[in-house]
Amino acid sequence: MRIAMLSYHTCPLATLGGKDTGGMNVYVRDLTKELGKLGIHVDVFTRSQDEHVPHVLHDLGYGNRVVHIQAGPEEPKGKADIAKYIPEFAEGIKKFAEEKGIIYDALHSHYWMSGLAAEILSNAWGGTPIVHMFHTLGEMKNRVARSDEERAGEERLHGERQVLRQAKRVIVATMAELTQLRFLYKADANKLSIIPPGVDTSHFYPIDSSEAKEFIGLQPKDRMILFVGRIEPLKGVDTLIQAMSYLSDDLRNKENPVHLAIVGGDVHVDPHEMSAEMKRLQKMSDDLCMGSTILFLGKRAQDTLPYYYSAAEVLVMPSLYESFGMVALEAMACGTPVIASEVGGLGYLVENGITGYTIPDSDPVMLSEKISLILRDHDLRGEMGCHAVAHASKYEWGLVAKQVVDVYKEVIG
Repeated sequence: MRIAMLSYHTCPLATLGGKDTGGMNVYVRDLTKELGKLGIHVDVFTRSQDEHVPHVLHDLGYGNRVVHIQAGPEEPKGKADIAKYIPEFAEGIKKFAEEKGIIYDALHSHYWMSGLAAEILSNAWGGTPIVHMFHTLGEMKNRVARSDEERAGEERLHGERQVLRQAKRVIVATMAELTQLRFLYKADANKLSIIPPGVDTSHFYPIDSSEAKEFIGLQPKDRMILFVGRIEPLKGVDTLIQAMSYLSDDLRNKENPVHLAIVGGDVHVDPHEMSAEMKRLQKMSDDLCMGSTILFLGKRAQDTLPYYYSAAEVLVMPSLYESFGMVALEAMACGTPVIASEVGGLGYLVENGITGYTIPDSDPVMLSEKISLILRDHDLRGEMGCHAVAHASKYEWGLVAKQVVDVYKEVIG
């Protein structure tokens, strides 16, 4: 079986924590590796963003490739700037397939722009079936947007509906996403298959807390609350910073310091290059006189994340919208409780009172209360951590990949 995997706007090999890098990158990368273990050949096609990077890389192993296709300038561009290059991207994939003499059995596209490219290829190749995953939905983004800049445009909304019409099967992460597609997009229920993302339990597993703290530069007495993700308004980091300011003084004293570590975004850049959201959050931290309590760490390599998760007392995901929340799953696999907004997939993933807590979004008071509970009760934290590891094991990638293969077999028919 040969699969053409399309990840147009972001490369699965990119460093996580940037503007357009996150859970989708991890999903494409890890799924491709698991499919390789099952003997399935996958070529992952993505837009080339650096002319100095080889156009074909074998970093995912098992004979599978990441193929960088030139579509527009070979430099980083925002998603709003690259939709016009989708036909050029599809043409580049066609040329690659012709040169290699490959006929793909199915197309698996990620995010709406990749879905439009898949439609072009399917038509050119005589109806190659399309399996699609949206990862996030424009209509849901618009429901929680706080400004016009955060809203999804008509081009995206129209594109998502077009992809829904053309795809033979759409994989959704949770029942919540299925319901959103049925209610907001009038999607055909027969096209929708619920398959959650997975977690690599050979990489994400509990590490001794003292060893993890030493690795990331913490003292044994230090206590860390952790956020990992893109720095954008939808992630709700402002709610978390506000919650930190509500912690009682005894949790922030010098003898037993509690820090909030924010992993993600660019912090080591000139101020004029820093994102507006990063500037806003740093100013908010200064205005609340948080000082060294809040640490903006910037991007971190994926290989270091298990140390951060294992060193943390709790991971917090205060998002306004998440289709699933892979960071929460990774943290739980490392034995770390999670406090998350009860939105989208997080409401299904985090078991309230068992593997952590789910709370209303944009509620810094309740968030502060739940953080305090976990910080003050060592036994509770340990119990939740054990439950979290057991719960995360149900999402091991080997189990998930087999479900995806079943979908491939059905659509190929």
